[in-house]
Amino acid sequence: MTRTDKQTGGTGSAVTVRGLVKHYGETRALDGVDLDVREGTVMGVLGPNGAGKTTLVRILSTLLAPTAGQATVAGYDVVRQPRQLRRVIGLTGQYASVDEKLSGWENLYLIGRLLDLPRKQARARADELLERFSLTEAARRPAATYSGGMRRRLDLAASMIGRPAVLYLDEPTTGLDPRTRNEVWDEVERLVGDGVTVLLTTQYMEEAEQLASELTVVDRGKVIASGGIEELKAKVGGRTLRIRPADPSRLRPLAGALDELGITGPAGATVDAGREAVLVPILSDEQLTAVVGAVTARGITLSSLTTELPSLDEVFLSLTGHRASAPQDTVPVDAREEVAV
Repeated sequence: MTRTDKQTGGTGSAVTVRGLVKHYGETRALDGVDLDVREGTVMGVLGPNGAGKTTLVRILSTLLAPTAGQATVAGYDVVRQPRQLRRVIGLTGQYASVDEKLSGWENLYLIGRLLDLPRKQARARADELLERFSLTEAARRPAATYSGGMRRRLDLAASMIGRPAVLYLDEPTTGLDPRTRNEVWDEVERLVGDGVTVLLTTQYMEEAEQLASELTVVDRGKVIASGGIEELKAKVGGRTLRIRPADPSRLRPLAGALDELGITGPAGATVDAGREAVLVPILSDEQLTAVVGAVTARGITLSSLTTELPSLDEVFLSLTGHRASAPQDTVPVDAREEVAV
């Protein structure tokens, strides 16, 4: 699977959430969340700090009990069937959780045994995953000696020991450099190619655009938008017409002429000299037709004429009123007292 050809997944729903609520006293971390994640796809969950993303993941992984609402994952109810559910999910949090004193192989073998795999099967699974995540050469070294990217790959491998049907990735590339982030993206794409369903929380818009086939935007504990990336961009609006005349000297005269006709809207036409283009904000199809007609009527030879949707960053800002910031979703301290058993 390439980053521009995302999996469309199956027709079934791997994760179904209805009316999920989580209160901490007067604070509503989740306030009636609905969510559907199709099998074999990546669902990106976006939101500003404190929006409730990590709380959602903790409930879906049985680490927190909801105040109200229902959720099923891979057919299991998160409240009534937590033990069965834990056998079909994997979880990678914001920071690698491997034991640094143990070697990479020992970390994976230990988790396999904790999942009740027979010794021979746990050894084989550890070897298999170390090879898959390109960690075989470092298998016997303490995890403390691993680079950040190697630890993150080991963490992903650990979450895959039990062959989960659903994998939760909660800010999986926090603090990683661009090269290491790309390595993690490669592994996520490979997992989805194998049919794993992924629920990804992130504040990196590039990460969401590269990996997710659908997005859910959460703010103040509520879902405020959901759909495909292009669908959300279209909902927000703000198309831009980029006009590139063959003769760059026509840039400013063209922009001025369009403004004089009164068809460029309140923002007016702007000149992007670096890319030798005139940019016109488009608010309607009628306006688009009028601008294109005006350019054609003036007999201006064009090298290109394209419409562009807003960036995912601009969509996020429009929906939440905030720009995406450094990942730091917090959960109140008393959440430790509500771990599901």
